[in-house]
Amino acid sequence: MKLFLDSANRKEIEKYLATGLVDGVTTNPSLLSAQGQNTKEVILDILRMVPGDVSIEVVEKAPDAVYTQAHQIAKLGDNAVVKIPFAFEYLPVIAKLVGDGVKLNITLVFNLLQALMVAKLGVTYISPFIGRLDDIGADGMVLIEDLVTLKDQYDFPVEILAASIRHVMHWERAALLGADVATVPPAIIEAACKHPLTESGIKKFDEDWKKLGKQNLLD
Repeated sequence: MKLFLDSANRKEIEKYLATGLVDGVTTNPSLLSAQGQNTKEVILDILRMVPGDVSIEVVEKAPDAVYTQAHQIAKLGDNAVVKIPFAFEYLPVIAKLVGDGVKLNITLVFNLLQALMVAKLGVTYISPFIGRLDDIGADGMVLIEDLVTLKDQYDFPVEILAASIRHVMHWERAALLGADVATVPPAIIEAACKHPLTESGIKKFDEDWKKLGKQNLLD
């Protein structure tokens, strides 16, 4: 499973890239707006920092304007992936962009048939939003399972990107169900690294070592 960091904060991205675990980054207008006015500078910096795919979402609304902005984003770097929210009026735009060779991440996907439509068009990523489905009383993980089955059944060359991950169990279940990618906020990565038995084990090892009164392991 690929791990994408869900962030537009350059210091955060630099920190997590150093772990060697991060394969790419996803941004959205909310994350970018928190970084100040110079969004183009932020986007270019992230594209230079990250060796893998970086998703950048269009903010235009009219289909023609979405098409134009998608090409503008794609030209920013070879690793730029254009995020477009699912909508009927964008399907002709998505089809045209795929034909142009633009890598697309279709976001705000909430059911299997939305995913089927854009998978048929040949997009690069489909982003089902797990947490937002949970918010309305549905089980977002059922959608992940269904999309993995759909992909395998028809051999679609698309990657299922589990998005809107709210807690560690979302990430764990997405991994077990076979999602290709999880886009994870920094706080969830931090939470996944912690376990009380890990912490108590380290404390016990340290206490036992100190009983020897040695400063250096190899002396």
